[in-house]
Amino acid sequence: QVQLVESGGGLVQAGGSLRLSCEASGSAFSINSMAWYRQAPGKQREWVATITIDGRTTYAEPVKGRFTISINNAEATESLQMNRLKLEDSAVYYCNAEGTEGPMGNDFTAWGQGAKVTVSS
Repeated sequence: QVQLVESGGGLVQAGGSLRLSCEASGSAFSINSMAWYRQAPGKQREWVATITIDGRTTYAEPVKGRFTISINNAEATESLQMNRLKLEDSAVYYCNAEGTEGPMGNDFTAWGQGAKVTVSS
């Protein structure tokens, strides 16, 4: 079973930067894409950004131009560099990965435990 572990959340002032990281572990798995989602208090989880294994990226409109997603295929890790943070970026950020695992190549979707990001004024 593929597991994801996030790191890097914390408290930052508006206008500042934070970097989130996510590491995938397991046996006999292959990742097709990794993504970040976030969930603010009282709101639904929303998609933030996706990167495919060949490096194609897409971003949600609210973060476009401020956030950068990257992937390290060899280490099965992804990162989210967040710049010019705004109060509304405060949320729990979740790492997501999709791919195949096991000898049969079964599809999987994995989620991290969440990393809290708080942006203060």
